[in-house]
Amino acid sequence: MDFSHTLTEPTYVIPYLPTYVIAMAPVSSYLLWFSNELTEFREPELRSVLSLLDVRCRWTPQSAQEPFLVVEFDSEADACAVARRTVAVKACVELWAAADTEDELHRQLRRRLEDHPETVLPHLSADTYRVNVDAFSKNLTYEDKLARIEAITDVLPLTGAVRLRDSELCLQLIEHYGSDSNQAPLRPLRLYFGRWLCDGPRATITQHSLKRRAYIGNTSMDPELALIMANMARVGPGRLVLDPFVGTGSLLVAAAHFGGYVLGADIDSATVHARTRPSRVQERGRRRGEHESIAANLRQYGLHSRLVDVLVADAARPDVWRRGVTVDAIVTDPPYGIREVSQAGYCAGALFADLLQLAAERLTLGGRLVFWLPVARAEYAADQLPRHDCLRLVANSEQPLTSRASRRLITMEKWRELTEAERGRPGATVHPSMDLFQERYYSPRPVVPPGRAATGAGDNETERTLDPTGCVVEPEQLHKCNGTVEKCER
Repeated sequence: MDFSHTLTEPTYVIPYLPTYVIAMAPVSSYLLWFSNELTEFREPELRSVLSLLDVRCRWTPQSAQEPFLVVEFDSEADACAVARRTVAVKACVELWAAADTEDELHRQLRRRLEDHPETVLPHLSADTYRVNVDAFSKNLTYEDKLARIEAITDVLPLTGAVRLRDSELCLQLIEHYGSDSNQAPLRPLRLYFGRWLCDGPRATITQHSLKRRAYIGNTSMDPELALIMANMARVGPGRLVLDPFVGTGSLLVAAAHFGGYVLGADIDSATVHARTRPSRVQERGRRRGEHESIAANLRQYGLHSRLVDVLVADAARPDVWRRGVTVDAIVTDPPYGIREVSQAGYCAGALFADLLQLAAERLTLGGRLVFWLPVARAEYAADQLPRHDCLRLVANSEQPLTSRASRRLITMEKWRELTEAERGRPGATVHPSMDLFQERYYSPRPVVPPGRAATGAGDNETERTLDPTGCVVEPEQLHKCNGTVEKCER
């Protein structure tokens, strides 16, 4: 996880450069325990939450596979606020000691009691307490846990009674055995001990499970990813959030959960009005019920008051919007023809160009555009990302789909307004490879020696070019669509 040492809210200047500061006063150390899923999304989400909450902190860079991050916050309140908002965080612990061995951990605790008793003793006087022991990449027996608890309590002058539930003080010991549970060492690589402060918002993922949601479709977004997208967009109370490819409204649910007022649009009237066939296997063959709708999804979680409206419309059309109407964030999953056939009527390149143009025109200054971009993994390059002069790239994280294809969560921020000369004129640039993604994803052709692919036999044999994924690319495909600004004429 290549985190920078310090982080503050950036200023909007040209070119964009992050502002780094050094904390002048001593700060406390806290341990953020991350979920072992979607590891590439941890850093971007954490940075976005820090920016949203206007919280400063400091940490040491480490591998993206490490589930534990030691962070210095200015206060316990800041640490808890960040942990409770960051979807990737499982728990937050006030760190009292961290060492490579159990003996060294105990020495650090004794030294802390001697040098800084005011940071520990007030908590140890609690009437009730418990000690939790957890291990990463290894299962500890009950006897192992009990031995560690007894060793810790011999070091600390605890005066209260043990209570396993609803205790006033919860102490946490974590043993880290590396990232590979199949090759865990006999002894932990790192030990952490401190006072448990709070859990992260992981319970919300279960609460928003698609298994129990009123209205879903084939493209309904996974709740965890939807909540991460809302965090990347810095959705907060009172902010207006638009999803121009709303589908069944999964992203509206996530944005409304964090206090945003949500607005959706989609050109597929059947999906907006819940007239499509049910996607659940046990419900196929029946018609949708009255309880299935985008509004019903928000009502299910007590969020209906934050639904502004859902329109059957192409949000990219200028005549849909009044002049001067803006939104604080655009969070969306554009159609790219994998789980559902796109109804957009034009090629992917033009679709993404229109999306960036919509963001440049309708986002407030500092507002964010968060969207998924499909790519062929073998030939992906960062310079192929869609671009717009009014938007700067904030984050770019990959979610693999297959060995050949993935989608990347792109976060952009509007740093300047359009000039009068730029208004009404397409300004986005999209790489031509976007228009070939669907053909490459579905290509059934076998892999043949690089550079050649034969069709037919004998005198009728012709040659075609292979892309790096082993898919055939017809020469005329490169001219089917101008993905920069023009709509496809297919």
